[in-house]
Amino acid sequence: MACLRKLSCILGLIALVPLVCEARVLAPSGFVQVRGTQFILNGSPFLFNGFNSYWMMNVATEPTDRIKVSNVFREASAAGLSVCRTWAFSDGGDRALQTSPGVYNKRVFQALDFVISEARRYRVRLILSLSNNYHDYGGRPQYTQWARNAGIPINNDDDFYTNAVVKGYYKNHVQRVLTRVNTITGVAYRDDPTIMGWELMNEPRCQVDYSGDTVNDWAQEMASYVKSIDNKHLLAIGMEGFYGDSMPDRKQYNPGYQVGTDYIKNNLIREIDFATIHAYPDIWLSGQDEDAQTAFVQRWLESHQVDAKAIIRKPLVFTEFGKSKKDPDYSISVRDAYMNTVYLDIYNLARNGGTIGGGLVWQILAEGMDSYDDGYEIVLSDEPSTNAIISQQSARMTSLQRTLG
Repeated sequence: MACLRKLSCILGLIALVPLVCEARVLAPSGFVQVRGTQFILNGSPFLFNGFNSYWMMNVATEPTDRIKVSNVFREASAAGLSVCRTWAFSDGGDRALQTSPGVYNKRVFQALDFVISEARRYRVRLILSLSNNYHDYGGRPQYTQWARNAGIPINNDDDFYTNAVVKGYYKNHVQRVLTRVNTITGVAYRDDPTIMGWELMNEPRCQVDYSGDTVNDWAQEMASYVKSIDNKHLLAIGMEGFYGDSMPDRKQYNPGYQVGTDYIKNNLIREIDFATIHAYPDIWLSGQDEDAQTAFVQRWLESHQVDAKAIIRKPLVFTEFGKSKKDPDYSISVRDAYMNTVYLDIYNLARNGGTIGGGLVWQILAEGMDSYDDGYEIVLSDEPSTNAIISQQSARMTSLQRTLG
């Protein structure tokens, strides 16, 4: 989803000292892997409940704000949330990680080090996205603009997928992130089991080729490149789940349009370890009522789970879903009911032999982060009923994991 938009310094610095030691002691053991259509950890099935907090590196760039990252990990861990998806990119602009092609801000990279060390401290696994489809935090538009600034002929932002110079920029970023040695833990990212996996991009889309072939060629090239540097971690593309031309009959499940990806073909790439889907029926089907939107999400999840099991034969993660406070009929009870429906579907599919490993709600914030509100924000300490529903799902998935193990 496109992202819409600071305790004292002394206390912040003091707080960092014990975190280093605790991070070393409490580090998660073992890398999450896949076996067939299941996630496994240390030889046993791995099921989870998780969340999105894309903003973590950006906020942690200011040391006095790092308490917000810590608070979210603490509250999320207390609610049983064990997987967090967040950005490992910020291209150009304010608090940029990559200020220009191949040039990195040391302070911002140290902020990402902190995010990983805190996840490690609270035993939360991370899915780290390496770029963005949208202009937020740079993304494809920044990469193509950098190429234009260098005198490279660029027709549009979709040249991101095909232009050799732009692809070189992206590969350099992959190499720099994956080989980064964390200044807090001393562990290279590619050797850190705190990281569950990488995503090539948040919600890749391509307007010049709706078949999914252009994105497929790019994903194949970049997935091979990622695995050449890091074959310990899992890899996903980061897609929303739109069906493409490889199986035309599946297009009936799309929300009336395509975005240039192909859920089936793209996820069959050998180096891709698990499939992902997102769902925003309040945006995609904005003219329909609550019941119709919920029914769409249930069909969306079911069809993708069936295809992940029978055709793709890889695990599936519902990596983004939520309910916006900006909806005309929004209320806490409506959101809680919607989330509970999605959670029960995830649980039942997993219980009945499905491929789904878990869901990641969009998005969790700490107190005092109003500038990051996008309508979907959840502050666990402020919203007890939602916190209870999230905790209940975490307990369900943990119990099911024990049963399957």
